[in-house]
Amino acid sequence: MNIKHWKERLNILYSTRPDFQYNYGEEEEVTTLAKDKQLLRIILDKKNRGGKTVTLIAGFTGKEEDLQELGKMLKMKCGVGGSAKDGEIIIQGDFRNRILTILQIEGYIKTRIIG
Repeated sequence: MNIKHWKERLNILYSTRPDFQYNYGEEEEVTTLAKDKQLLRIILDKKNRGGKTVTLIAGFTGKEEDLQELGKMLKMKCGVGGSAKDGEIIIQGDFRNRILTILQIEGYIKTRIIG
């Protein structure tokens, strides 16, 4: 057993198989889809937010850095705060129509408002 990998295996149970090899689960490199292929959905959300309204952009497929960049651009153009993580962008307030217009101008032509 290689000592440098013991921390990565802390939550693994003991195996009695003599030929057992631990799979460290190499992560796949995610590529960002082209803007015209992204299926973004714009949703108005109030759940679990203390009664505050947020605009949620879901369905982004790609690298986390590209998601962060798109989120930063939307926050800047709307003049509000928000966050971008786990394939979703959260913009504070109700900006559904403005975000739809911005995304379509930027080339995200398959963007739709849901609800």
